[in-house]
Amino acid sequence: MNRPLCDLRLAAAIPLAFLVNAVVSGSASAHVKWFSHYAVGQQPIVLEHVLVPQFGYLILLSVVALLAGCFLERTPLGETSLRAMDRVTGVLERNTELIFRAGCGFFIIAIWSHGGIILTPELHSHSVAIGVIQLVIALGMLWRRTMPVSALGIAVLYAIGIWKYGIFHMADYPIFLGIAAYFALVGLQRDFFGIRPLDIVRWSAGITLMWAAIEKWAYPEWSFPLLDRHPQLAMGLSEVFFMRAAGTVEFTLAFALMWTPLVRRIAAIMLTAMFVGAVFDFGRIDLIGHSMIIVVLLAIVADSGRESDVVHYPWLLPFGFIGTLTVVIGTYYITHALIYGTTITWTAFPEINWALAAGIQQLI
Repeated sequence: MNRPLCDLRLAAAIPLAFLVNAVVSGSASAHVKWFSHYAVGQQPIVLEHVLVPQFGYLILLSVVALLAGCFLERTPLGETSLRAMDRVTGVLERNTELIFRAGCGFFIIAIWSHGGIILTPELHSHSVAIGVIQLVIALGMLWRRTMPVSALGIAVLYAIGIWKYGIFHMADYPIFLGIAAYFALVGLQRDFFGIRPLDIVRWSAGITLMWAAIEKWAYPEWSFPLLDRHPQLAMGLSEVFFMRAAGTVEFTLAFALMWTPLVRRIAAIMLTAMFVGAVFDFGRIDLIGHSMIIVVLLAIVADSGRESDVVHYPWLLPFGFIGTLTVVIGTYYITHALIYGTTITWTAFPEINWALAAGIQQLI
């Protein structure tokens, strides 16, 4: 076989493999805390057993796929793709505010009618005051001038979540603070020091999903009961590898949401497909719980904004991606260790419980 042709096919196959992996991993987007037993303060798998060679290969594949998107964006095909997206999603973009208001209204009324939920299905409260706040939030969606009141209500519910469940648990959901900021700024017809409200909520969605991806690496066993009940989701792969790959896909697409216009819009399309696909396996709770992030993703897909100097420097992407990965993993593990007294690495804490170490080694 002609060697250059073989190399070209291999290079083309890498981004394609990443795309297929993202699509088939969609059902792993179900938020595990809504469906399985978990313990936030539990010892995570230590970094030596997360940062294994297999993990490195997955990260390398992710960087290659993202670079392919960045270089594509600088070609005539990339610009043509963006213009085509603009035409298809023009109606969505013109009605972004309305979609946000309708989506939030649906979400809040759904959790209010279910009862006993603060913001997401695992955050429970039977306080009558919670229901009143939720109704005020939903009512505020009816008029632009009252959207800041709804924003305040969402922030209050988030604060109640911190009070009841702790700041580390609520670190799963900074997207709600981004949504609150969006409603406050749009309601007041302002930006945030030149930053668009949509960009704030876009970044909050990316941070939320990157944080969730860390849990798939740190606590893959939380998802094993889901995979036992839905064995088709793992597609015949080992449960540990599937969770490692699913976490990598989620982190990569989440990072892409904060990158250049074409890359982030493609990532938003893929994430939307993943979250919608998960509904068929996990039902009404998953639909309600993820309805607001789906709204955010649709807004990102429809966003025709081109402001991004980074698009001219695709070589920055590997540094940005690895730097972000390092910061998020480090923040997760260090914060968890400070709050719950857990171990980050075996070598840094030789006095750890070796029975626990043996159990985790057996798990992976």
